[in-house]
Amino acid sequence: IGSVLEVFYDRGYVGGFQFVDDGRSGRFEVELKGAINECGAVKPRYSAGAEEFEKWEKRFLPARDYGTLIVTTSHGVMSHYEAREKGIGGQVIAYVY
Repeated sequence: IGSVLEVFYDRGYVGGFQFVDDGRSGRFEVELKGAINECGAVKPRYSAGAEEFEKWEKRFLPARDYGTLIVTTSHGVMSHYEAREKGIGGQVIAYVY
């Protein structure tokens, strides 16, 4: 969850977040900016190559270059923009816009 929140923060969807150890399993406190219209998990997880992200953008996002797909790769969790820039594929796990 922390990795996904890091992508949300980097893309400007949340103002900040921190992990709070409450003596049990812990929790995240998130500062919302009001920039999220919708977000959701993608199930089942879809594999996507670096050149295939446009297909998944059309499926999960309302318009081209509006919103972000969250992708898990061999290099960690990142936005589809960053994965495309690095030329790596992965599995689409969530979306936000």
